Amino acid sequence: MRKEDKLAISKEKLLEATLRLMEKCTDPSEVTSRAIAAEADVPLGMINYCFGSREELLYESFAKNKDEYLSDERIASIISSDMSPKEKIRRLHHLVADFLINEFKYTRAITGHLLLNRDLTQGLNTYPLVKEHYGSSKEDWEIKLISYQLSSMMQLIIYRLDDMNDFLGLDLRNGDDIHKLIDFQIDLLLKEDL
Repeated sequence: MRKEDKLAISKEKLLEATLRLMEKCTDPSEVTSRAIAAEADVPLGMINYCFGSREELLYESFAKNKDEYLSDERIASIISSDMSPKEKIRRLHHLVADFLINEFKYTRAITGHLLLNRDLTQGLNTYPLVKEHYGSSKEDWEIKLISYQLSSMMQLIIYRLDDMNDFLGLDLRNGDDIHKLIDFQIDLLLKEDL
C-alpha cells in the first residue's frame, strides 16, 4: 500500500474515532489525543502528523457535522433572498448560533482554538453583506472589523454559555433568547442611520 493511501486511511480512522468519542463524552476534555489514537488504533503521533494538533482534528470532525446542518442550500437560500443585507446577516447568525448550541460539546472543544488561531482572512462569511449594508460609508478595515466582531462575539458568548446565562439572566440555550442577543449585537454594529 502506498504511503499516501496509508495516511488517508489513518486520517479517516482518526476522524471517525473522534466523532464516536465526542458523541459518547459528557465533557470534551475527555477526548484526549491518547483516547482518540487508541480508539482509532493508530500511533499517537499520527494526530499531529495528519492534522497538526488535537484541536485541528476536533475542528475537522466538527466541520463534517457542520456541513450537514449548515448546508450550502440553507445558506444559499438566505443569501439569495430579497432580504436586506442586515436581515441576511441576522438569519445567518441565528442559523449558526442554533448549530453551535446544538453541538455545544464541539463548540466548547474548538472555540478557544479558533478564536486564537484561525486565519483572520478566512471565515468572515458576512463580510460581503456588511460591505453591502454600509456601501461606501465605511472603510474596508472597518467592514472587516465589524464582520470579525459579529462572528467572534457570538462564538465567545456561546463558548461561555453557562456563565453568560448567569451573567445576563437569559437562557441562551433557548432559541428566542440567543436570537434576541444576536439581534442586539447586530443592531449595535450595523447601524441603520448611514
